[in-house]
Amino acid sequence: MDKDLLYNFYKGKVSIEEGQRVKAWVEASDENERAFYRERKIFDALMLNNPLPVKKTSFFNFTHYKKIEWLKIAMTVILTFLLSYFYQEYKAGLDSVAMSTISVPEGQRTNVTLPDGSNVWLNACTTIQYPTSFNSRERFVILKGEAYFQVAKNQDRPFIVHTDQLDIRVLGTTFNVSSYAEEKIMRTTLIEGSVSIEQNGSTQLIQPSEQYIYNKENDKIDIQVVDTNIYTSWTNNEYIFKNTTLEDILTQIGHWYKFQTTYEASSLKEKRFTFTIGRDASLDQIIRFINNTEEIYIERINENIHIKSIL
Repeated sequence: MDKDLLYNFYKGKVSIEEGQRVKAWVEASDENERAFYRERKIFDALMLNNPLPVKKTSFFNFTHYKKIEWLKIAMTVILTFLLSYFYQEYKAGLDSVAMSTISVPEGQRTNVTLPDGSNVWLNACTTIQYPTSFNSRERFVILKGEAYFQVAKNQDRPFIVHTDQLDIRVLGTTFNVSSYAEEKIMRTTLIEGSVSIEQNGSTQLIQPSEQYIYNKENDKIDIQVVDTNIYTSWTNNEYIFKNTTLEDILTQIGHWYKFQTTYEASSLKEKRFTFTIGRDASLDQIIRFINNTEEIYIERINENIHIKSIL
């Protein structure tokens, strides 16, 4: 198998046809499968020692781009392969499981291929854990943060995403999960296929374009039909906001930039904006853009931003 094709597959930069070629090669023999994961480890190690290339994306739909030099930033994805075995209590008893842990720091994202061929994009400030090989009963991962899953179909082995508050069970589908511990809202957004969400002893099915919303503060659940592009745009190194509250906007871009937020009045959190930002936009550019709307005024001092009313 051509290494360039393999490495593009790890990066998530292959066509459907190329992806099928890689999958067919992996499934052709045990030796191919071992080679696939051996090269994956080499690829991960290389990513730790090479800068993450910057993809030029739109900044507020302007045609010019700001070039950012990522000095001394190795794809600061902390890839910790736990090679030692530990015992974990999991449903049917104690299993001896070798786990891999991937943690993505602030301002970064990365792409992961799971042992079954499922593809996962991990957003900033996200950690995922998964077995180095899935057992015969089911496939599972443990997620803290945000991830976009493209799950390989397997009718005999369900795929389960465990979060702090709920479990998401699928057979083969595409969906986004946002489950940050410090955020009050958890969202599961279904792009295609079907998803079963298990929470507090109850099960809820959602359909494509539906979003399962759980509010941790009031323990309420809501299901809405949404524009899924809004909730998956981060995988393309941008954020799309459509009539989004200021509080939600700052929460999401807070995964890219480090800052603390205070408000002159809590009502300012509910101000709504519509725009698109690319990852090449600086925090100061975002602040200037919002200030130019003359809806509010954002003041920045180092890593602190304060939102004021202009009325």
